[in-house]
Amino acid sequence: MGDIKHIVFPVDFSDRCLGAVPFVQGMASRYGAKVTLIHVVHPFYPGGLEGPAIIDPEELLRDARSRLYASMANQFPEVKVESVIQIGDPATFIADFAKTNNVDLVMMPSHGYGPFRQLLLGSVTAKVLHDVQCPVWTSAHSGEAPGREHLAVRKILCAVDTNPQSVTTMQWAAVMAKDTGASLRLVHVVPAVEAWPERQMDQEFQEQMRITARKEIEDLERSAGINVPVCVTMGTVPDAVRREALQHGTDLLVIGRGVLQETLGRLRTHAYGIIRHSPCPVLSV
Repeated sequence: MGDIKHIVFPVDFSDRCLGAVPFVQGMASRYGAKVTLIHVVHPFYPGGLEGPAIIDPEELLRDARSRLYASMANQFPEVKVESVIQIGDPATFIADFAKTNNVDLVMMPSHGYGPFRQLLLGSVTAKVLHDVQCPVWTSAHSGEAPGREHLAVRKILCAVDTNPQSVTTMQWAAVMAKDTGASLRLVHVVPAVEAWPERQMDQEFQEQMRITARKEIEDLERSAGINVPVCVTMGTVPDAVRREALQHGTDLLVIGRGVLQETLGRLRTHAYGIIRHSPCPVLSV
């Protein structure tokens, strides 16, 4: 946990990808990690799906190697860098590579272009989050290249539910806070009154839910071996987590993403929404 020795950085030559480079460089330098740059060329079907997949695969690969070298050759000083170029489906290849090559962390931007696209994660990012089992770092979700205001990690917010698996999420966040010298606080969201039928919930019941949730989170803290401030807030999960992150000037948000074989907790069902709304990079574990 927190021992990051191999980072995968998918490269698509976009401005958002290039803007994520300083974050990858910083993470690799902090942990002495190797970085594998991955660029996957989409197959090209000139005659439709029934025709041959590509005209000249070697030419496509040569062009990709040239672009990768031109854009990344001097971006990672004092970091061991390897590169992999492949033809196929990007998300599938990234997930398979991470599984078979002892990858500790995948770092990639989450693309959001325009008002509609900002409601969605990029298809490659979404599939990687869905398929890989190692932690995934994603930049703040917007149409702009990642800014550097969160490059120095000074404040970490860890969003948790009351599932026992949140202990692992807390421990990851605690390790990151220790390694970066950042402060750490936890946030848990309970549903607001307006999210429930009036006959089921009133203000008194809502306050009791807050008290109960705080006790459960504090119990999980003890299991995780940490003692940090806890905020129990109300509302919809993505909006409430974003509000808390903005209020405290968060530089890194840590959440539990879960894997396919697990029973998802309430927070994990909102992972994509949290990532879409986060004002800062998100580490999902």
